[in-house]
Amino acid sequence: MKSKSQLTGYLFISPWIIGFILFTAFPILYSLYLSFHDVKITTGGIETVFVKFQNFEYAFAVDGQFTDSLLQYFRELVISVPIIIVFSLIISILLNQKVKFRGVFRTIFFLPVIIASGPVMKELIDQGVTTIPTIETYAIYDMVSSNPGGFFNGILLYLMDNMIMILWFSGVQILIFLAALQKIDHQIYEAAKIDGASNWEIFWKVTLPSLFPMIVVNLIYTIVTISVFSLNPVIGHIQKNMFKVETGFGYASALSWIYFIAISVILAISVVLISFRGKRKYG
Repeated sequence: MKSKSQLTGYLFISPWIIGFILFTAFPILYSLYLSFHDVKITTGGIETVFVKFQNFEYAFAVDGQFTDSLLQYFRELVISVPIIIVFSLIISILLNQKVKFRGVFRTIFFLPVIIASGPVMKELIDQGVTTIPTIETYAIYDMVSSNPGGFFNGILLYLMDNMIMILWFSGVQILIFLAALQKIDHQIYEAAKIDGASNWEIFWKVTLPSLFPMIVVNLIYTIVTISVFSLNPVIGHIQKNMFKVETGFGYASALSWIYFIAISVILAISVVLISFRGKRKYG
């Protein structure tokens, strides 16, 4: 019976397995193969010449635009991810309260997820509606923009110019936090209040520890979402090099694998750090 149940399970998931092998696993491995070759597309087909690690060396030693795009991606990730997580947590706590039209507000905050495609966001950026309205008229903006080279000034300037766009990516995270909040037993809050805990203490001692697994999930989701967004400068640079005669698919494949390794390292470090921090603080 056990073998029969396992066979039935494999039969159900076999379409996904076949599709993954044909349409995901094979292209991934083929791109790894191309990354070590100089690829030329001719009328006779695809011609490849083995060049060892030259594509990877060219990416770091010659292609300064790629390294600049990679550094810009890291900078945006460090700034955007904490803001999105914190904003999502605050909004989910507010939406979890018993207020009128709560369902409408939830829909409003999730709506950008449906329409936030690359072309839509590009059009919004071109029209200048992804920044805080009339932010240029404020004195603090003039003060910060007068010295954009400073570290903290650069962060503040980035936040002011991209605040609306950053908040645009918070819909799914809000729903995940909201679902986790609704799973917390209200008797725990009642017991804490009976023991004399304030709302601030309840948040830090009850709510936040209960939400910690979802913080890790949202952290991973946010990093991946920003990394694969079509307007990401690294992705744009890879796409441009795909059709260049001097570089082509071989070099673009090498850039893709470098980018994949960078994302994997960032995810691993982020999860390890937040998990270690969480275990120390919440046991």
